[in-house]
Amino acid sequence: MEIKRSKEVVLNRLSKENLALVSQIGRLAQAQGMVAYLVGGPVRDLAIKLPNVDLDITVEGSGIRLAQEFSTLHPSSKLVRYPAFKTATVGLSGGHMVDFATARKETYSKGGVFPKVVLSNIKDDLFRRDFTINAIAISINPDSWGKVVDPFGGMDDLRAKRIRILHEKSFVDDPTRIVRAARFKTRLGFTLERNTLKILKRAVKAKVLDTIKPQRYRKEFNKILKEKEAKKAMDCLRSWKAYLMESRFGR
Repeated sequence: MEIKRSKEVVLNRLSKENLALVSQIGRLAQAQGMVAYLVGGPVRDLAIKLPNVDLDITVEGSGIRLAQEFSTLHPSSKLVRYPAFKTATVGLSGGHMVDFATARKETYSKGGVFPKVVLSNIKDDLFRRDFTINAIAISINPDSWGKVVDPFGGMDDLRAKRIRILHEKSFVDDPTRIVRAARFKTRLGFTLERNTLKILKRAVKAKVLDTIKPQRYRKEFNKILKEKEAKKAMDCLRSWKAYLMESRFGR
């Protein structure tokens, strides 16, 4: 998987349809004095030339308001708002989904619980994510089209094919990231960065997975079952002693 070392990830790697949608969203954001970014998985997949379908947009401004404006331009779309999380989803004809989120900062009162959310900037928003490879953003405003925001070295980790957490409390704050680590490791053929693996095993030993509800673990585990390399991902969880399906759900 080749990643260009230019200052921009080429947005025209998007499908023709998604490129048109992203351009439209960027124009809407700029007209309202906001800055919109393509973020997370779609950026990761663009960088390593994997197919992408759905779009994740984060906004310095109001993600819900931008989603509403976007939805009005697509009369057959379906808008769903999530005010508590300052997010919205627009479902388009043909099954495509566009997720809108307001740039935010999260703080955890204790591990395994849902965080407190406050408005913030794109850097803080990226810092709340699971791994550096999913903490990259690309501006889609016309004035800053294609500008890459990568404050935590995610592009370097993509080039090195490694998975790395952003801070030492990552698995404590959200233990489901342990399951995600197995999924991304096997899907992408990456390795866990040495310190990340050490912290993961320490978190498992401290039983951080017991701090979350079984439904949350099941939700992440079910995503593994849809992967081509599902067995390898489950083997990873077993090797980390993080495979809980048998003990919790009788599998």
